Formats: sequence, structure tokens, C-alpha cells
Amino acid sequence: MDTKEFGDELKKLNFLKYIGVPCSFLKSLINYAMNECEYIAATNEGEAVAIASGISIGGIKPVVLMQNSGLSNAVSPLTSLIFPFRIPFLGFVSLRGEEGISDEPQHELMGQITTKMLDLMQIEWQYLSTHLDEAIQQLYYANHCLDNNRCFFFVVRKDTFSKEKLKKEQLLTHVNHLKLDCHSNNQVPSRFESLKVINELKDHQTIQIATTGKTGRELYEIEDAYNNLYMVGSMGCVSSIGLGLALSRPDNNIIVLDGDGSLLMRMGCLASNGYNHPSNMLHILLDNHAYESTGAQSTVSHNVDFINIAASCGYVNSIYVHNLNELKKEINVWKDNKGLTFLYLKISKESKSKLGRPSIKPYEVKERLMHFMSN
Repeated sequence: MDTKEFGDELKKLNFLKYIGVPCSFLKSLINYAMNECEYIAATNEGEAVAIASGISIGGIKPVVLMQNSGLSNAVSPLTSLIFPFRIPFLGFVSLRGEEGISDEPQHELMGQITTKMLDLMQIEWQYLSTHLDEAIQQLYYANHCLDNNRCFFFVVRKDTFSKEKLKKEQLLTHVNHLKLDCHSNNQVPSRFESLKVINELKDHQTIQIATTGKTGRELYEIEDAYNNLYMVGSMGCVSSIGLGLALSRPDNNIIVLDGDGSLLMRMGCLASNGYNHPSNMLHILLDNHAYESTGAQSTVSHNVDFINIAASCGYVNSIYVHNLNELKKEINVWKDNKGLTFLYLKISKESKSKLGRPSIKPYEVKERLMHFMSN
């Protein structure tokens, strides 16, 4: 099938943002996306799904490209983010290891279970036709699924796409401008106290995304607002959702509320965030050195220099804040000056007693946030 003609049909349906991880079966479609549209290179497939989620919530239709070996990397966000929040996107997954076709041994099992995995995750899918007219009809059906808040996957066999040459790729470099390390004693406030300060500073342009666990639950208890998104799963994906939302909603201020266990799970997100450098995104890490909601087991965050890592990944500002006054000050500085910013605050393991959970369903949280952004 002619790759450019197929890609142009995608463009007619307003699929203009692609997120993916390379695959030899999909390289021509990836090259088309890089030549003709906007392509975001993710560090893994789960991150790609999370970025696409943010873009979709922001009102833009995304396309996710992945090899089937990476489908396993995407299981968590597909089942605990896409499913409960009812977030639509269009996916293409290659069929490496297809029976009867010579391939590498690591693809053998995944070739047998790719479509079964999609079925188990209740994701509708079809084998993409190699005939353009049939593929176009499939596209319109897939687009209809997205219109009904369902994601749809095409399973792509070997040699489905004609060769598409990649034009010269322009690589960008984004560097840190301000890095402030620890230089004073830490106040070590509670997470609840920290979230109260952050929440009090939000305005009608602000969207707050809270990571899974007690962060989202405490923010909900402080104030259940239309411009809040409470993660209920897909641990480690919160800043990737923030990245997608920031790129699709440049007029909004996106504040990502992260935890040490969450960030450690998918640290590749820092590299993607730094490279794509949305100036309207503020990434706040509240570090209590613990997986508190599951029994307060220690993380390894005490051994990690997040300030230098974020700076080396290209965050414009990477700042260690020692207390709530500094936290308030730096948030206000960011609101005035913007620029992708990382704030690190050490907090206590204390959490609010008798902490409840959001009573509103995840997809209702998403829908009211989209309504908030449309007004």
C-alpha cells in the first residue's frame, strides 16, 4: 500500500500528532509522520500511550505507533488509564513473529498472543489491509470508534507499507538555564500541606494532574475542582499525560504533581519532557522516600539526584525547594516567566487520616476537565 496516500487519508481525518517507538514494520509510516505531521518519539510504548492520552484529553486526535513486543510495555496505561477514563486514540501495532514468517526468536511468543492481548484488554482491532481502498474504509470505521470514546488498533503485517524515505531530520537541543541544589535545611512538610499551597495558587488557566495513590486522593479532599485530573492507575505516567496535555493546550498552565515512586518507575519521561520542552508545564516532585499507600516501604529516591537528572534532560529550570514558602515563591515565578520547570520538595511520610477516594468516576473527571478547557 502506498504509504503517503494512506497517510494523507489519516491527515484528512485530522490525525496530525503521532507518538511512537520505532519498528521496522512501521518505519515507512513513522517516516511519513516525521515528514508531513508532528511526531513525538517516546522512550517506551507505555509512555507513548500516556502522551497520547494527554493529547486526546486536550482535544486532538493522536496516533500511537509501536512494535508488538512493546505492547507489553503499554499494558498498564491501556488497562488502568485508557479503559477507566475512556480515552480514545488510534493505534498501530506491528505483528512481529507471525506464524509462518521467519523472524527473530524473541518475537515468536508475542506473535502468537498479540491479538489475544488486545482482545483481553477489550480493545477493538483489525488487521490493516494492504489495499488502499479497503484500508480507507477501515480508517473511517476506526475514526467512528474514536468518536464514541473508544480506542482502536490496527495490527500491521510485514510489508504492508511501501517505502517512504525520511527527509533530513532536525534534532533539537534544549539545555538547562537554572539549576538550584539543596543548600539549606528542609522543612519536610506533609503532602497534604504541600498540596494545599499548590492548590491555592491555581487560577482559571491552570490544570492540575495528580499522580495515582494518595496524591490524587488528598488533592480531591482539599478541593474537587473541574480543572483537576486524579490518576487512578498507570503509575509513572502522570508527567507524560501532562506533556501531551501541555502540547495540545498551550494556553493552559499544566501542573504535574508527581511522587518519587511514580517518577522512578518511568524515568525516561524526563528525557521526553525535556526534549519537547513545553513552556506551560510545571513538574513538581513531592518526595517522601516511600511507597506510602502500599505500606510505606522505602523507595530508592534517597540515592537519586533528581535535580541534576532533570537539568541534564533539558528542563529549563530545575530547583530544589526547602520549604512551603519557597514552593509558593517558585510557583509564582513560573507563572510569570514560564519555561519547563522541575521543582523538588522533600515531604514527610505523614498522610491525612481516614483519607477518602474520589466519588466521581474517572471518565466523568476527564469529561468535566474537557468541558472546563472548552469554556
